[in-house]
Amino acid sequence: MTTPGRTGLILDEPLLFERSRPGRPGPAVETPDVPEADPARVLGAALRDDIEDFPELSEIDVVRHYTRLSQWNYSIDAGLYPLGSCTMKYNPKLNEVAASLPGIIDVHPLTPDAGVQGLLGMAWELEQILCEISGLDRVTLQPAAGAQGEFVGMKMIRAYHAARGEGERNRVLIPDTAHGTNPASAALNGMEVVEVRSGEDGILHPELIRPLLDDRTSALMLTNPNTLGLFESHVEEVSRLVHEAGGLVYLDGANMNALMGVAKPRDMGVDVMHFNLHKTFSTPHGGGGPGSGPVAIRNLLAPYLPVPVVRKERDSYRLDDELPHSIGRVHAFLGNAGIWVRALAYIRTLGAKGLYEVTELAVLNANYVLEELRDVYDVPRDGRVMHECILSDARQQDAGVTTADIAKRLMDKGFHPPTIYFPLVVSGALMIEPTETETLETLDEFVAAMREIAEESRDEPELVTGAPSRPKVTRLDEVRAARRPRLRWKPPESE
Repeated sequence: MTTPGRTGLILDEPLLFERSRPGRPGPAVETPDVPEADPARVLGAALRDDIEDFPELSEIDVVRHYTRLSQWNYSIDAGLYPLGSCTMKYNPKLNEVAASLPGIIDVHPLTPDAGVQGLLGMAWELEQILCEISGLDRVTLQPAAGAQGEFVGMKMIRAYHAARGEGERNRVLIPDTAHGTNPASAALNGMEVVEVRSGEDGILHPELIRPLLDDRTSALMLTNPNTLGLFESHVEEVSRLVHEAGGLVYLDGANMNALMGVAKPRDMGVDVMHFNLHKTFSTPHGGGGPGSGPVAIRNLLAPYLPVPVVRKERDSYRLDDELPHSIGRVHAFLGNAGIWVRALAYIRTLGAKGLYEVTELAVLNANYVLEELRDVYDVPRDGRVMHECILSDARQQDAGVTTADIAKRLMDKGFHPPTIYFPLVVSGALMIEPTETETLETLDEFVAAMREIAEESRDEPELVTGAPSRPKVTRLDEVRAARRPRLRWKPPESE
């Protein structure tokens, strides 16, 4: 049901409970031609009693209800997702088909090695490709997400120092522009987190990190490009200083779509890093999982890899659990194989030249958006960006318009909002990442909407502060919604 409104159509769909009418059934089979089964005997204790006030609707009512909801749900198939720090949004449909082949999805995880030679071969090939992309020596595919990859990488670093008799090295340096999971991953390994302040230009400088290095330094956890979308141009010198102090360099690889095919982390001094296959290599991101966060390492960390590891022996593959210094198993099985298949299909389809072009376009699109909006929004850290750009609400605040208002007004313009209020080093941040798949026309439409909002903020700020106006529910009491959520519908008279 749609209701005309001043800014377009109001999306207003009653609950099935509200549409319900007593005695209005769906399709019924009055005289089935098969023997009737006793539900209690078939289902036993799983059989549920009658549900009080369960909706009664015709089939067409139910079909139309869910069809309308599906059409109103925003998705990458419907429009741009400018969310920053999330990387891949559109994923080639062909890779979804590849990951759904019966020989992949029907394999039992306890199948002996001889019965999964194809999957083990793909795992081994993907490991070699990720080594080539990163410049590092070995890869484990076990971690189920980027954050678990961070945990695994830091656990290997901890084991490395302990094996050298340097267990007191438990301090991890983390820049203020790093991803938010980095401190948690270090803390879960019993490490002390030391924040490193970035310079006025938004990047790390050797003189800022040098005073923090000592004989307790375990590692530097670096995000490059950082969450301001900026390349850490001093990374080689910073890495050298960390190594001279006896520490290792960890790279958060969540932003690899700004580097792949162009620069190798090993050349920057990186010793260990994780990839987000679901951020860089073709897996639906943000859908609740599963993910995959492979970890790549230099050979000095190889003894501590999680087990099992994939071994190639002539023309066959096997899983090897015999690593006496391993940190152990970090996944119930070898990893989330469906995600590997998508990644391998993506990389093999593009090839080295294609990966390079993906990076070029991701960087080009982000800089295009920044240049088109810098005259109407504040740019807190100026300069060329990589895959994402950061704006802020500083120019709109005098009119009482905030970043949250801008994000909600974008919904009225037909766009999903960008990431807001992150990174924390920028007040009122708007983090925009268009990725490589968006066309110039789509970017221009998004830019036009953002410019309209800037104009409205100046001339008619109430349009922005009152947004969104189209959805059934507009401005929520977000604190109450989080602390006292209404999870079950009740008839109005019982409230």
